[in-house]
Amino acid sequence: MAGHSHWAGIKHKKEKEDKKRGRIFSRITKQIMTAVRQHNDKNPDTNLELKYAIEDAKAANMPKENIERAILKGAGELEGQQVEPVRYEGYGPGGAAVMVDALTDNRNRTTSHVRKIFESHGGELGTNGCVSWMFETKGLILLELNSFSEEDVFDLAVEVGAEDFQAAGDTYELTCRPTDLEPVKAALREAGIEWESAEITQMPQGYVDLDAEEGRKMLELMDDMEDDEDVANVYSNFNLPPELVAAMAEQ
Repeated sequence: MAGHSHWAGIKHKKEKEDKKRGRIFSRITKQIMTAVRQHNDKNPDTNLELKYAIEDAKAANMPKENIERAILKGAGELEGQQVEPVRYEGYGPGGAAVMVDALTDNRNRTTSHVRKIFESHGGELGTNGCVSWMFETKGLILLELNSFSEEDVFDLAVEVGAEDFQAAGDTYELTCRPTDLEPVKAALREAGIEWESAEITQMPQGYVDLDAEEGRKMLELMDDMEDDEDVANVYSNFNLPPELVAAMAEQ
């Protein structure tokens, strides 16, 4: 089994908190726009990332008109909404890789903001390609076993095309090829297994273990990145020390 990054579970927990704070609409809008822009495709039947972003929007009770507006923004079809995708790569505390996908109508502004966030938390903005080679595009499902055994879910996951299945804190991570995400979801649904989130994401191929101080700085860096209005997604390959994970669980 491959390792796993703590960021996937932390991000999911943050998204649930964002729903309570009303910030989830902004985050999903960025995801919809990014999916449309990066694939130059407004059709969720042929654009899987858009399909899953729309599913998230509906689950969060986002109004239909908001979803449609986000799709048009991503396609650059709304007047005054000419945005472009840009990817930033760099390193955080402890040398952890950080990859940032943004949508912007002012590249200079966004670059300045991203660089400042890196530097204010002990990181460094790098050159294009410096860390992207460390990541792979994967389907990722986070789920809780509830009444199902780990062995039963593992056997089912492997049978329908999952590449990896393992514990990740309070949840389980199931990864697969992007094209297999929908069949895996369908198989889980048929078996009565519910998932907390399912998405196409960038998964690291290797991981960097941080100490407690580096971990806190890293979490602050990731939080500030995600809070920037131009940032759509942030990926990293860090793992936190057990004492910091335990402290976060008690919060």
